[in-house]
Amino acid sequence: MGKKQQVFFGSGCALVTPFKNGEIDYEALEELIDFQIRNGTDAIILLGTTGEASTINENEREKIIPFAKEKIGGRVPLIVGTGTNSTEVSVRYTKMAESLGASACLAVTPYYNKATDNGLIEHYKKVAGSVDIPIILYNVPSRTGVNISFKVYRELAQIQNIVGVKEASGSVSYLQKLIRDFGNDFDVYSGNDDLTLTTLALGGKGVISVCANLTPSLMHQLCYEYASDNLTKARELEYKLLPLFDELFKEVNPIPVKTALYLMGLVKNEFRLPLCKSTRLSELENVLSQLNLV
Repeated sequence: MGKKQQVFFGSGCALVTPFKNGEIDYEALEELIDFQIRNGTDAIILLGTTGEASTINENEREKIIPFAKEKIGGRVPLIVGTGTNSTEVSVRYTKMAESLGASACLAVTPYYNKATDNGLIEHYKKVAGSVDIPIILYNVPSRTGVNISFKVYRELAQIQNIVGVKEASGSVSYLQKLIRDFGNDFDVYSGNDDLTLTTLALGGKGVISVCANLTPSLMHQLCYEYASDNLTKARELEYKLLPLFDELFKEVNPIPVKTALYLMGLVKNEFRLPLCKSTRLSELENVLSQLNLV
């Protein structure tokens, strides 16, 4: 097997999906994409957890992916979330993303089903085998009820286009062993903003970030200061952002980050049920003001 493709290094933004009167707000989406790229983000992840992907229907996917592709214009990779709790639907969404120009796909473990190791292996083999573009696995057991075991990683390491992992278990011990044992087979990205520097120090390639919606330049800088051997500056940036990291997860993601973008004047304060408006506007505004974001 040849060397696997690296999709990106640094900070990829797990972009929110803005809504207006129940529909996707494409004007706001264009502004968000431009804001990200102007401020140095290293990749844009569309239709992930932060993008309320589970409420986006197939017709909306067919429109939003090429829209984002056009607005990005090849300046950074476009990674599209295509994982669901149905292998058949995941394959269909992954094929769609490839046909519409995605650079790579992010495939969360099937949620609710609680698949066995063998079920996960067969699921990911079918998803990866359906396309030629790179696949980044997404391990987030707090949402899916399943933690990817090292047995599964060992099998999936043999698949050429499974190139990365977004690791969001929150366990430093698990992260450490994952990078030690499989860091040559997959690029590992932190799925937790507060473990960005830890992930880089252990040998990971960056972060797929919620906070980058608000501070793309600082998240990018944090990664590149570390890559430039400026650990002191990278540590300063992470400590500066820690209060914001904490506040963004006081309510379920993406309620806080989307509310923060609303306070910054970038999106409407609108969600799709069962997500609803935040009850922590004053707390969010206080943290944002400390970073001169409002």
